[in-house]
Amino acid sequence: METKKKLKVSAIRNGTVIDRIPAGQLFHVIEILGLARGDFQMTFGTNLESKVLGVKSIIKISDKFFEEDDVNRIALVAPDAILNIIKDYQVVEKRPVVIPSEICGLVRCLNPRCITNHEPVKTRFTTRMTPGGLVLICHYCEKETGQKNLQIISNN
Repeated sequence: METKKKLKVSAIRNGTVIDRIPAGQLFHVIEILGLARGDFQMTFGTNLESKVLGVKSIIKISDKFFEEDDVNRIALVAPDAILNIIKDYQVVEKRPVVIPSEICGLVRCLNPRCITNHEPVKTRFTTRMTPGGLVLICHYCEKETGQKNLQIISNN
C-alpha cells in the first residue's frame, strides 16, 4: 500500500527553505535574520515531526537567498539547520550550515569592559565546540560566551 506524503507547508517557486530549526528557536531565527521586517512572502511551521530533531521548525522565504553573514547567524542558533535553495519549485542545492572558526560583527561581547562595547570596533570571536556546546572567545578581552548566552546582532 502506497502512502502519500502530505505537505504541511506549501511549496515555493524560488527562494530558500531553512529546515531543521530547533522548534524553540523559530522566532529567534526570524528575529536575527530581520525576516519580520522584509517585504517577501514567508511561511513557517513549528513542532513538525523530524527524524533528526524529534520536532523541528521550518521557514520558507520566497525570492530570498542568504549571504554568508546570515548563514552564520543561522548556524549560531540552529547548528543542524539545512538550507534548501529552490528554483522553479525544485531543490537545486541542499547546504548544511557550518559554524565558522571565526565570527566577526555578528555577536556582542558580554564583557561590559570590552573595547567593542565602548569604541566603534567590530566584534571578533573564535569559535570552539565543547562537550557543553558552542563557545565563543572574544579576540579583544578573551571573555568566553556559551551558546545559550549569545547576543546576536540582528540583520537590519
